[in-house]
Amino acid sequence: MTALLDAQRTTTLHNFQLLAIAQPSTPGQSALPHTEQELIQIRKRAGNLPVITLEGQDATVERVVQGMKECGWIHLACHGTQNTTHPTKSALLLQDGGRLELSEIIKTPLPNAEFAFMSACQTATGDKDLSEEAVHLAAGMLLAGYKGIIATMWSIKDKDAPLVADEVYASLLEDRQPDHTRAARALHQAVRHLREQNAPFASWVPFIHVGM
Repeated sequence: MTALLDAQRTTTLHNFQLLAIAQPSTPGQSALPHTEQELIQIRKRAGNLPVITLEGQDATVERVVQGMKECGWIHLACHGTQNTTHPTKSALLLQDGGRLELSEIIKTPLPNAEFAFMSACQTATGDKDLSEEAVHLAAGMLLAGYKGIIATMWSIKDKDAPLVADEVYASLLEDRQPDHTRAARALHQAVRHLREQNAPFASWVPFIHVGM
């Protein structure tokens, strides 16, 4: 019950910080040029709220981990990969081939953890050979202390991610009052907007929300 009550406490303007990461080019992976547009949309919606950005060369594993310690909200626009043999080795792919593995996230103290938007491929991909098909990056973020997570069940289209991010943060940061508890509804509205634009099934169905 305490955990549920804690999860419902929202960030105040006094302690809000959002860490936004964009990795448009990762060795051995397809380019993600629209990740930079995601950060533009986030800054626009945040206004004068504090947003720390790490792009390209700056998005090293060390800097991302340090930012996660300091910020309660995180937006990850990068590639992700699931390891079905060793789930804790599932990772976010960062600068110079750096891998931020789930095992590293789980063991890192994250006292401010509150909301994560994992705008990366395969962050909530299950597998029939895993227990309840639920050992994935998004589940690991819950274990690490994040209260609510937006993630993806499979690959997403690079051009769709900024549209979803813009709609989501328009709701979460409405009137410059951060509230992560609106995440599920915000994602629903974003997906509905895509569908109203006649976006194909594969554009909107991968996005899910887990947690509070």
